[in-house]
Amino acid sequence: MKAVISRVTGASVTVEGEVVGALPGPGLLALVGVSADDDERDVETMVRKIAELRILAGERSAVDVGAPVLVVSQFTLLGSTAKGRRPSWSRAARGDVAEPMVESVVLGLRERGLEVATGAFGAMMQVHSTNDGPFTVLVETSTSQ
Repeated sequence: MKAVISRVTGASVTVEGEVVGALPGPGLLALVGVSADDDERDVETMVRKIAELRILAGERSAVDVGAPVLVVSQFTLLGSTAKGRRPSWSRAARGDVAEPMVESVVLGLRERGLEVATGAFGAMMQVHSTNDGPFTVLVETSTSQ
């Protein structure tokens, strides 16, 4: 499982002109990709990383300050560009596998007391964000590396 996590002053997701998810204020935007090899351990690791990484002001985490999180599924994070000019998506999980895993990440973050907004799985989305810093990190779970 991979995620690109950005500290943001604001973020939202629009589908067909309608906002389907938005942060009420500063927080984290997490673009999450699921690998075909991922399992529940990867979900648990990703939840812990998103919730506990000390990347907010004063080296605090989302759990420390109650920062909201916008989770957006993004299978393109699993694209391989090692050969040729066209990315290969062979490592990405199928939608019927990836969707429940992304939902498990969202549920895990909510169980930690965080407010979580989401995109729309499988939809063509426009993601709007204002990066704070800018501060962006790449997180990969150990079992998918």
